[in-house]
Amino acid sequence: MTSIPFTADWILRAPRGPFAAVQGGVDDSLIVALPHDALRDAERLPDALAKGGAAYYPTGAFSHVKTFEVPTEWSGRIVRLEVQGAFRHAMVYLNDELAGNRADGFARFFVDLTPFLRFGETNTLRIETRAGQDSRWYAGAGLHRPVLLHVDEPTHIEPDGVRITTIRIEDDQAVLEVATTIVNRGLTRSARVLATELAGPDGSMVEGERTPVTVAPGGTALVRQRLYVPDAALWSVDSPALYSARTSLEVDDRPADDAAVVHTVHGIRTVTVDPRKGLSINGEPVLLRGACIHSDNGPLGAASIARAEERRVQLLKDAGFNAIRAAHNPASPAMLDACDRIGMLVMDEAFDMWGRGKTDNDYSLDFAQWWRADLESMVAKDMNHPSVIMYSIGNEIVEVGTPHGAIQARELAEHVRALDPTRLVTNGVNATLAVLDDLDDIMASDQGLNELMGEAGANMMSLIGSSDAVTMRTEESSAALDVLGLNYADGRYASDAERFPHRVIVGSETFPTQIGDLWPLVEANPNVIGDFTWTGWDYLGEVGIGATSYAEDPEANGALEREFPYLTAWCGDFDITGWRRPVSYYREIVFGLRSEPAIAVLRPERHGQTITMQSPWAWSDSVDSWTWPGFEGAPVTVEVAADADEVALLLDGVEVARGPVGGRRPKLAEFETVYRPGTLEAVAFRSGAEVGRTALVSATGQTRLVATADRSTLRADDTDLAFIAIELRDAAGVLVTGADREVSVSVTGAGRLAGFGTGTPKTTERFDATTRTTFDGRALAIVRPSGAGAITVTVSGAGLDDVVLDLEAAGR
Repeated sequence: MTSIPFTADWILRAPRGPFAAVQGGVDDSLIVALPHDALRDAERLPDALAKGGAAYYPTGAFSHVKTFEVPTEWSGRIVRLEVQGAFRHAMVYLNDELAGNRADGFARFFVDLTPFLRFGETNTLRIETRAGQDSRWYAGAGLHRPVLLHVDEPTHIEPDGVRITTIRIEDDQAVLEVATTIVNRGLTRSARVLATELAGPDGSMVEGERTPVTVAPGGTALVRQRLYVPDAALWSVDSPALYSARTSLEVDDRPADDAAVVHTVHGIRTVTVDPRKGLSINGEPVLLRGACIHSDNGPLGAASIARAEERRVQLLKDAGFNAIRAAHNPASPAMLDACDRIGMLVMDEAFDMWGRGKTDNDYSLDFAQWWRADLESMVAKDMNHPSVIMYSIGNEIVEVGTPHGAIQARELAEHVRALDPTRLVTNGVNATLAVLDDLDDIMASDQGLNELMGEAGANMMSLIGSSDAVTMRTEESSAALDVLGLNYADGRYASDAERFPHRVIVGSETFPTQIGDLWPLVEANPNVIGDFTWTGWDYLGEVGIGATSYAEDPEANGALEREFPYLTAWCGDFDITGWRRPVSYYREIVFGLRSEPAIAVLRPERHGQTITMQSPWAWSDSVDSWTWPGFEGAPVTVEVAADADEVALLLDGVEVARGPVGGRRPKLAEFETVYRPGTLEAVAFRSGAEVGRTALVSATGQTRLVATADRSTLRADDTDLAFIAIELRDAAGVLVTGADREVSVSVTGAGRLAGFGTGTPKTTERFDATTRTTFDGRALAIVRPSGAGAITVTVSGAGLDDVVLDLEAAGR
């Protein structure tokens, strides 16, 4: 199969008027490289129709146009377009003829261009997309994932036609099945030899098989080959060993040319669940330390560029996560590739709704027509990725508490199992939504529940989820699953083990503030296989659900969704630039992965103010810094996370506070003290013995500008990026917080500034700007190669010395 990257030199036409998209857009255009978010640079407006759910971005309709030459030698071949994601309602036109369409904005789909090609001529491809009030968070618009062109001989291996399955693992070998689908689009019978060669993690050949196959004209053949891999290296989170299969079609014993070869990556591993033994990978027990993530990449908008996906996965793993939940749409191929290489388990999720909608123009309008095809697309994409261990058929589906919803759940689950019987099936059930239509009656009839609710507002959903009404309403739809996903219903963990002894549970969505209580429940209940926090990474839209609201703010209204110009949800362990927030270190300690305590300081300018809203998604309004210019002598609150029973707080070696761990939250101590520049040190004790210490140091003297690239050599293609961390630091390298200022970035040479942002949840500054205001002393610039050659990045700020970075884009 000849696969041609089709990501360069697209023209973006932003239409004007209601019919402009249908007519192909207007002439004022911009040349872009895919993946590309067509909506990111639109003006955000306080009165945008989708409001804060979509980060105050407007609706939009866009045209991506590409011209390309079709050589005469392609005549007689099969030419297909692979679109990995087009948000949303994509219409594909070739030479102004409708060639294909897809409703879902995250489904990977193929379009046969063959009937519409003009051989020996210039052809014009146009993909129209429309977005607006169709998502509960920011999903962007346009061709946000790559596009490829496939050119095949009439007899060829079907796209997604090689599926490798681990049949069994023995002491001295692993047995694999390679199932290959071969299609003959020609007019005569076709005889070939299917050759499969398997290379091990070190690249050496370890096994292979050759099978003759004859395919009738217009027919399809499925060829199954067994491979016996000696002393197989197994794929796991800690050791992500990958094998590579080269599958080809040979004619008359001649080696196949590249057009007839398919390369497939595979990891040898098994996945099982058991209500008494939990989850096992290769027979070894695993607890899922999970992060829910949305699909956007912060300053890049919704664009799924491979290097951005890889960086995100690596940072999440470095922080202690071993699993991600793609919420609430299928993960990109690039992200799954990264999870395979790095060693990250994946729950891939299909839908955020079924037949009952959540926004005005969402997928519920398309569900009945498209759900089967979209599940098939997700499974075909995921089949060979060892990182994917579980498919989720939905998130917080309103109808799962109804008989019709139970029927639908079983249909979806069985369709997935028919496509892939090797993986687990789950569904993220929000029990409160499942009984929302009867909630008033449930509350009126259950006095005990009413009394509990009055005492525990933050646990409202868990209490409702544990009620008998929910148990009865969701029993049938839950029985269709291998693993029941529970959103905010941890009250069921222990009770379900008694009432449903064969049920396996995963905390598919949980409050970040409650991990100190939830993780011990996961460890104590073998029927519960893990926890997925909302969220591992901050995201655009659902603005301010994790922000702290103060009575002293003039705009304070006590609402969960915040007012313009809020931009992000502000509920992630990482901010949108990839910087760890204090909750991340707390979680790492709760997981038992960090022995040193972690210090954070509540913003001193807010000390003594009245908090009017701090949702269960909101961590404290704190920063891991002891640099607060202008607040010398002012009172401050210090939080110390520690796996200990007591913490002492020292300032320049003198103890200023001491107290127990585990007051308001497990493994967290809180102190009141006075800010004075110096070294603030936390010393953790267990049973009187020191078990760890850490320190924060105040920045002093002149502030300097520091810029650091994550690497200096890039691939000269559309998959790569350089991430430039821009920081304000003192001469000793200490971060300067509390004194933010504007910084500017310019890029010359074989690259361009692809995005520029900070972690701030509230701003009117744009991601396409060249000047930004730092947030807590930091900003992030993202550089994308535009070809091979040298790239020069210059970072400047008023009163600061410029920083110049030299990068190189080379090869592909």
